[in-house]
Amino acid sequence: MVGFDSSDDAAVYAIDETNAMIQTLDFFTPVVDDPYTFGQIAAANALSDVYAMGGKPVVALNIVCFPNCLPPEILKEILKGGAEKVKESGALLVGGHSIEDEEPKYGLSVSGMVHPNDIWRNIGAKPGDALILTKPLGIGVLTTALKEGMVENDVIDEIVGIMATLNKTAQEVMSGFEVHACTDVTGFGLLGHGYEMAEGSGVTIEIDHQAAQYVEAAKGLAAMGIIPAGAYRNRIHVEKHAVFEEGVEEVYLDLLCDPQTSGGLLVAIPYEQADNALKALIDAGVDRPAIVGRVTALEDVFIKVK
Repeated sequence: MVGFDSSDDAAVYAIDETNAMIQTLDFFTPVVDDPYTFGQIAAANALSDVYAMGGKPVVALNIVCFPNCLPPEILKEILKGGAEKVKESGALLVGGHSIEDEEPKYGLSVSGMVHPNDIWRNIGAKPGDALILTKPLGIGVLTTALKEGMVENDVIDEIVGIMATLNKTAQEVMSGFEVHACTDVTGFGLLGHGYEMAEGSGVTIEIDHQAAQYVEAAKGLAAMGIIPAGAYRNRIHVEKHAVFEEGVEEVYLDLLCDPQTSGGLLVAIPYEQADNALKALIDAGVDRPAIVGRVTALEDVFIKVK
C-alpha cells in the first residue's frame, strides 16, 4: 500500500480488509555518552516511524554493531535502554542480530499494525490545513555542541528527555482528529520534511518561524555558528524550493533546517480543528507542541518561511 515512491516514513503492506503491516528500520551511532540513554533514544527514534504512519508498534528486532575493544557491560546497557522503550510502546522485543564493527551502532527493525483506512502518509495535506509540530526544535545543534563539551547538564537532561520520549501519546491524541498528512521530523529538519510533504501533496506550506518551539539553549549556540553539517545540506536542498521573507534571522533558518534525532510529528489537519488538537496534546502531557504553519494552494514555491 505504501512503498518508497513518496519518501514516506515506512512501508505498509495490506494483510486483509482490516489489517495492514507497517515495516521500518532505523539505527545510528551514539548521540550521547551514556549507553543506556543512547539505547532509549535510538529505540524511540526507530519506533517513531510507525507512529508517523498512524500505527501501533507490535514487534521489534535489535540491530547492533559493536567493537570488541569495549566492555560488554556497555552493550548490555544499550540493549536495556532500547528494551525498556520497546516495552513502553507496547511492542514485543523478539531478538535481533549483531556484528562486530569499529564504532557502536544501535537501532531497531519494527513491525506495526494499522487499519488500511487509517494509514497516515507524508502526502495528502490540503489547502486550509494547519500544521502542528509535537516537539521543539534544536536537537541537532545541541548534540553537536554536546560533543564539544559546550552544553550544561540541565540542558543535556532536557534534550535527552525530548529525544527519548516516544511519539506514542502524540499519535494517540492526533488519531482523534482528521489527519490529512503526517511525518516525523528527523534528519532533514522541519523544512526538509515539510518540503517532502508539500511536494508530494502538490501544495505550498507556510512556516511561521516565531510560532515554532525551540530548545532555548539552541538559539545561542546556533548564533555562535554551532551548526551540524546536516543543517547546511538541508538548507542547500530546501532553498531551491523555498522563499524566506526578509526579517527572518539566520539563526531561525538554521534551526528550521536543523536535523533532529527522534523529533516530533508534523501533522496536517483542518485549521478549524487545530486549536482543539493543540489543547488535547498539551492536556495529554506532550512537551511544547505548536501550530507552526498552514497549507495553501500551490504557488511558485513549495515552502515559504515568514
